[in-house]
Amino acid sequence: MNAISRISSSDRYAWCIRASKSVRWDIDLDVIRGRAFDASQKYLPDGLSLVPKFTTLSEDEKRFVSQIQGRTYANVFGLVERFINAKVLEVSRDYWLGDQVALEALVRFSDEELKHQALFRLIEEMVGAAMPAGYRFDFDPGAVAGVVLGKSTWAVLALTLDIELFTQLHYRHSIDPDAQLSPLFKDVFLFHWKEESQHAILDEMEWVRHDAGLTAGERDKAVDEFIELVAAVDGILQAQAVADARYFAANCGRAVGAEEATAIEAGFLEAYRWQYIHSGARHPHFGKVLTSLITEDQGMRIQAALATLE
Repeated sequence: MNAISRISSSDRYAWCIRASKSVRWDIDLDVIRGRAFDASQKYLPDGLSLVPKFTTLSEDEKRFVSQIQGRTYANVFGLVERFINAKVLEVSRDYWLGDQVALEALVRFSDEELKHQALFRLIEEMVGAAMPAGYRFDFDPGAVAGVVLGKSTWAVLALTLDIELFTQLHYRHSIDPDAQLSPLFKDVFLFHWKEESQHAILDEMEWVRHDAGLTAGERDKAVDEFIELVAAVDGILQAQAVADARYFAANCGRAVGAEEATAIEAGFLEAYRWQYIHSGARHPHFGKVLTSLITEDQGMRIQAALATLE
């Protein structure tokens, strides 16, 4: 990222095209390769699932928690990539009759996001076949995208860069190093990471470019909308933590008392807030780009909002 940021914008778009071509992959031939998910394996690493904090659970139960969270992890990516793709197509309009290199880079970005959505729909089917019935993920990607896209482009691009950066962080620091993970689950996010790496570069360029055309008042409103989007994400996480905790209790093979059920639900929510909010908000590069665009007061508003989600 740092090396790429030192070259011109035009060259960075061209670099992203070359990267897109070099890492291009196929869902069936490269990722799935005729395999199925194994219910005896862990899906999400401890650094993301935070299962060591589920202190009342056995090792088998912690593995089940990792599988539930892994399933939700894939579904959340399928959810957010719906609005990311729509926004990428929208900003590409600025290049339709102009810079065709930038246009190609964004069209490739969109094509890859469509493929990722197809991958995550397939993963939901495959993981569902390996796990007990009753799991629920009741969020419609189109409806969620409609709400998100109702906010300013600045706010949506801010959230998008946050997501693209934590995707890379999660893979490099947690998923890749964990030798106990399902090889298939690990490969899903290896190939996803390969294409998200250039997406983050494009996100940043488009966010900075869009920011340059805003007035101070427009930017200030956009900061508030970014905070609203983070709160909306948290609303989804709260609802899913409840659903996933109930699914665990119904399928773990033993009775779960009220006090333990509350603790398990809190554990799911803490993990989801770490995965989808705090790991991105604390990403050094996201912080660097964000602080370069906003005032100190605006930064304090964002930090105060994040503090309520601890």
